[in-house]
Amino acid sequence: MHRLSIPTPPTPLQKLQKLWDEIGESYNEIDKVLEVIEQECLAVYDKKIDETTKYKADLQGSLARAYDEIVSLTSSLGEQVTYSWKKEGSLKQQMSTVQPVLDDLRMKKVLRWEQISEILTQITDISSNIAGSDYHGRNGPDFDESDLTERKLDQLRARLQDLCKEKDDRLQKVNSYISAIRDMSETMSSDVSDALSNVHKSLTDFSMADAKSISDDTLAGLAKLTESLKNEKHQKLLKLQDLGRTMQDLWNRMETPMDERRRFKHITCLLPVQADDALRKGCLGLNIFREAEHEVEILNEKSSKMKELVLKRRCELEEVCRKGHMDVNSDAARQSLVDLIDSGSGDLSHILASIDSQIEKAKEEALTRKEILDKVDKWTNAKKEERWLDDYEKDEKRFTPVKGGHTHLKHAEDARRRISKIPAIIDGLTTKVKAWELERGVRFLYDKHPLLEMLEEDTNLRAQKEEEKRELRKQKRLQRSLASDKEA
Repeated sequence: MHRLSIPTPPTPLQKLQKLWDEIGESYNEIDKVLEVIEQECLAVYDKKIDETTKYKADLQGSLARAYDEIVSLTSSLGEQVTYSWKKEGSLKQQMSTVQPVLDDLRMKKVLRWEQISEILTQITDISSNIAGSDYHGRNGPDFDESDLTERKLDQLRARLQDLCKEKDDRLQKVNSYISAIRDMSETMSSDVSDALSNVHKSLTDFSMADAKSISDDTLAGLAKLTESLKNEKHQKLLKLQDLGRTMQDLWNRMETPMDERRRFKHITCLLPVQADDALRKGCLGLNIFREAEHEVEILNEKSSKMKELVLKRRCELEEVCRKGHMDVNSDAARQSLVDLIDSGSGDLSHILASIDSQIEKAKEEALTRKEILDKVDKWTNAKKEERWLDDYEKDEKRFTPVKGGHTHLKHAEDARRRISKIPAIIDGLTTKVKAWELERGVRFLYDKHPLLEMLEEDTNLRAQKEEEKRELRKQKRLQRSLASDKEA
């Protein structure tokens, strides 16, 4: 088979030569034209060379910037990227090698920045909440994008975790304060919504339940409000307890039946309660105070019966003092008390409380005096026996046989035994009394007389009597001696 030959199309120069031949242009004109065409072609080549040179420079610049950006991105991301740094092949081949690496690093930077930006936004929101600022930044604070490493990301996560924990702790404190405030307000039957709102509107706005303020100012405000309510609760509790004790005191003094007292059990049951104890709702409400105050007012109106009770207590005080041989000005004090009650200028409940206090003190003092008074009884009883023995020994008929005479003899022996113990009793009493007076800084009075003086006086009298007895015995011995000499 034979191939068909395709004729070659004439070149532009051939076409131009044909046209010149047909026109009949001279060789000089043709040379000039060819020279012009040559210059124009050179100019076109120079322009293209310049463009190509610039394109090459651009490629080199892009490649250099790509290398620099890769270095910057690997440093910023803290990653090691493996690719060929050998500048082999054409510029486009080198660019095709570098570009995928650069695109991958750029994508990693975008993803890393999105992670960091999200964490920064959360940090900003929580920090603003803690600081008490109403502004919540969406893009987070200023951040140096030159450090986008995993280490920096972990640091931010740790910072966010710390802030979340602090936020949870603060929120727990806020809720604890609010719970305590509401409990106290329910106990006192009061409304604290306005007070909470004044601390921060989010504390009472249910639409902001998930965005309660946790700032230092809010915590300080809640702490102050809590302390204020605690003080108010404490004062109200003390006042109601005082009313309750007054009622109980008046009931006891006026022997009020238990049925009437049970009506106020919700008040009297608060007497042993402490301010920090949990109290039931409404137990410190205004209506409870009015109820208690009304009952106390009614009880105070029954003061006529209390007058009798006051005098009865006064007699009880006098009896305690009498049994304890303590000083009490019975007649004058009772008359002064009657005058005070009749004048109406004295508070009977306070007077009765004062007398009760005096009775308690008198009983306490009587207990401290009991041991000494027991010894005084032994002393006085021994002195009675001594007087009886003196009278018995003066009786010249004591040895005459009579009915019951042996009983008197036995009584005399027992009396002598008791009398012999008087000096020891006095010494023991003196020691006890001195210790008692030293401890209390007052004199020990026995029926208004200083007991030490009584003991000293008795000791002196006893010594005097002993001296008189010795003199009498001496005279008797002398008389017997004279009589014997006379008889001899």
